[in-house]
Amino acid sequence: MKTGRMLLATALVALFAGGAEAQVSVKLGVLNDRSGTYADLSGEGSVIAARMAVEDFKAKDKGINVEIVSADHQNKPDIGSNIARQWYDQDGVDVILDVPTSSVALAINQITREKNKIFINSGAAASDLTGKQCSPNTVHWTYDTWALANGTGSAMVKAGGDTWFFLTADYAFGHALERDTIAVVEKSGGKVLGTVRHPFPGSDFSSFLLQAQSSGAKVIGLANAGGDTINSIKQAAEFGITQAGQNLAGLLVFITDVNALGLQTAQGLVLTESFYWDLNDETRAFAKRFAEKSGGKMPTMVQAGVYAGTLHYLKAVEALKDKDSAKVMAKMKEMPTDDPLFGKGQVRADGRKIHDMYLFEVKKPEESKGPWDYYKLVATIPAAEAFRPLDQGECPLVKG
Repeated sequence: MKTGRMLLATALVALFAGGAEAQVSVKLGVLNDRSGTYADLSGEGSVIAARMAVEDFKAKDKGINVEIVSADHQNKPDIGSNIARQWYDQDGVDVILDVPTSSVALAINQITREKNKIFINSGAAASDLTGKQCSPNTVHWTYDTWALANGTGSAMVKAGGDTWFFLTADYAFGHALERDTIAVVEKSGGKVLGTVRHPFPGSDFSSFLLQAQSSGAKVIGLANAGGDTINSIKQAAEFGITQAGQNLAGLLVFITDVNALGLQTAQGLVLTESFYWDLNDETRAFAKRFAEKSGGKMPTMVQAGVYAGTLHYLKAVEALKDKDSAKVMAKMKEMPTDDPLFGKGQVRADGRKIHDMYLFEVKKPEESKGPWDYYKLVATIPAAEAFRPLDQGECPLVKG
């Protein structure tokens, strides 16, 4: 009996002396499109990215047990909301990651706030996530409609594209991208000749493209993404729109879109991204490992954002030895961000993650040296200029 008490006492002394690390268990839910128009740019690749972040962080060695679950929201806010509620209420999920499709993301943003959990968004674009609908529980990591408009929109106007017609996906993301790009075009001295909205997701863009063509606008702004952008560009080529002198502005183009289109069709497209696999030695090393796990595909900026966001979350949990949502969010905003894919940055008071953005042009077929060698860097947009100024988003969390 005496020996048993001594052993127990010894164990307790070891525990409080730090001889045994207290365990924190966290459950991450990757929620995205796994079967539809955004599956290539997010999908299983985002799950792979989250797993890589946990492995690279060596979470288990640091006393953090991590479980990752995933689900398909099918780009539908009601389905995404039901999954989020079940994850939070019944399945013990602490953090939801990714969530492309802004209408779904805005719903998850609200539910996460109600449940006092954490939402690290990488996939959705609507700048409203850090604007009027900002939440103390949400971090918006990778890009947004303001950054896309600021990059591609201003570059096209400067290059002489001063009249625009918009082809817009008819839901929250498309509306936000159209709104933010129109503001940039008009501020830069350009003029908008018209807009047309197409169903999401769409397949036949011919009538919308003909309206854009007949407008005579120098630039046709594609305020859509994924499969919708791919089909719009393919059908524009079939109509000979670019050959006739009008330019297409892909306002949200992913490397998976360029891969699907091929360089022959995509060459010359100007686009804004926050990550490219071939930027530097660190991005190349990550991309090589990612490709080995993803059947040879290179990571998109959305998947890179899931990796980096997961890493920053785990750093905050490690620093606190706690997963309390309010404490972790405060720590994520207090600690500078630093990861191999986005470099150094910060999470602002409104939840916006700040880092450089890049303006790329898609290479001509003869300029490419091999598979996935698709972009040439046109300009780096410094972090301080890449995103909407903190005082202009009307976020209630920002003290006036």
